[in-house]
Amino acid sequence: MPAARQNVLFGMGNPLLDISAVVDKDFLDKYGLKPNDQILAEDKHKALFEEIVKKSKVEYHAGGSTQNSVKIAQWMIQQPHKVATFFGCIGKDKFGEILKRKADEAHVDARYYEQSEEPTGTCAACITGDNRSLIANLAAANCYKKEKHLDLEDNWELVEKARVYYIAGFFLTVSPESILKVARHASENNKIFGLNLSAPFISQFFKEPMMKVMPYVDILFGNETEAATFAREQGFETEDIKEIAKMAQSLPKVNAKRQRVVVFTQGSEETVATIGDKVMTFPVLDIDQSDIVDTNGAGDAFVGGFLSELVQERPLEQCIRAGHYAANVIIRRVGCTFPDKPDFH
Repeated sequence: MPAARQNVLFGMGNPLLDISAVVDKDFLDKYGLKPNDQILAEDKHKALFEEIVKKSKVEYHAGGSTQNSVKIAQWMIQQPHKVATFFGCIGKDKFGEILKRKADEAHVDARYYEQSEEPTGTCAACITGDNRSLIANLAAANCYKKEKHLDLEDNWELVEKARVYYIAGFFLTVSPESILKVARHASENNKIFGLNLSAPFISQFFKEPMMKVMPYVDILFGNETEAATFAREQGFETEDIKEIAKMAQSLPKVNAKRQRVVVFTQGSEETVATIGDKVMTFPVLDIDQSDIVDTNGAGDAFVGGFLSELVQERPLEQCIRAGHYAANVIIRRVGCTFPDKPDFH
């Protein structure tokens, strides 16, 4: 099996500084938040970011869905450093400097596009019990410009160096043309392109850009809620998650050399995946409910673990096992954080 090498994995997305804190139900109610949800900040949420920092004991982490996943993949692989390249847009400000430092500490080769019009994006993770409500203020993350970053020769060379590509669906709201350029490159060169459904609102309100990218998707990730919404929006007329996986697998695909793989996690329930023409299920690792600290980042961690084995060309079953391991580690801690070394064999 090939060992991982530098820049073999490429991720592009919304770099956010995560601000996580434990809050109470009154706080959620005040801002009209559900206990387990992911939304984009509106005007009514602007005060939330200041209030959470003032009122609660907060932790800061380099975040954003795709950046989390490539960070976890690097942690699982350990050596060499900079296995993953990451592109995204930040502001020229204090939070941007923290993000650069955090990415560096995580040994990710983050090449941010820096601009001064918008501040660095933030994501508040409001934790209640073992639920989390995520409110993302994309700010600078929304300002990514293909022609000012992705198209630059030095940056595109890093894209070409990669063999596996992963982008969370959230980036469809920012730069669908960047996603398409990378997805087409992967398809034309018989490399692997992965996309995540990411959140129900993506399938609902960004259906058109998503379905433009879908023919290039070799691996489609999602959880049970996202899968159900995707199925409704696509008119699949089934709520059976295995059926949804099969139907998603058989959507039109450009590179016929690779059959699409669909992987749907279901929290504590078994993971559903298409392997060849079969739909299989994989039980997650047991965990005592009292050991669950924060489910924030479990999905990102699963993908990160999966990618760490994928870039080493391990079988799909092994990728899923690694995903389950990484998610199991992450949910025992606050935020998308991890110990110094993994204990995965």
